[in-house]
Amino acid sequence: MHFVETYLNEATAIIAALSRTSIDDLVKVLRDCRANGGRVFVLGVGGSAASASHFVNDLRKIVHVEAYAPTDNVAELTARTNDEGWASSFAAWLKGSHLRKGDLVFVLSVGGGDAERNISPNLVLALDAARDVGATIAGIVGRDGGYTARVADACVVIPTVSPERITPHTEAFHSVVGHLLVSHPELQAQATKWESAAAPQRKP
Repeated sequence: MHFVETYLNEATAIIAALSRTSIDDLVKVLRDCRANGGRVFVLGVGGSAASASHFVNDLRKIVHVEAYAPTDNVAELTARTNDEGWASSFAAWLKGSHLRKGDLVFVLSVGGGDAERNISPNLVLALDAARDVGATIAGIVGRDGGYTARVADACVVIPTVSPERITPHTEAFHSVVGHLLVSHPELQAQATKWESAAAPQRKP
């Protein structure tokens, strides 16, 4: 029970320390992207790739914004990795998607990418591709935010409350913050199923 209590207390501390302003900034860039007819490209690796798929689903279904994740197309991603290399795979995919100004590249990552240490170089090159065309950049990242936090127009850095558990907390809060965003009244365009099913039915 000691570990259970410790872990949940850490999660509570993260919630208390989250930057409300930074979350509001994410709301604004998503709202503006949708209003301007832009697309959202969500990038993640490992567990963050699974979070990217979930976030894309919610953005499309609940927020009504066009959204995609390169990791959802395994055939294309592995072909690009095999033929051109892992580091350039996301950037090449974005170029193949005709990334343009008005689009939003949204990173979910624990470290945010670090070119000097060759960590998540595919995220670094993808963000450089976004900067080249003037696309907006956003992220939910951990640690110090890495390259994503340095170049983003809006970014939430999940506070480190336990150096031993940076990865599980950061990846968990990808989902927490992501669900906050799609539930925000400035973004949510469609009711979720169980909430709408529980609502009182109007008589004809």
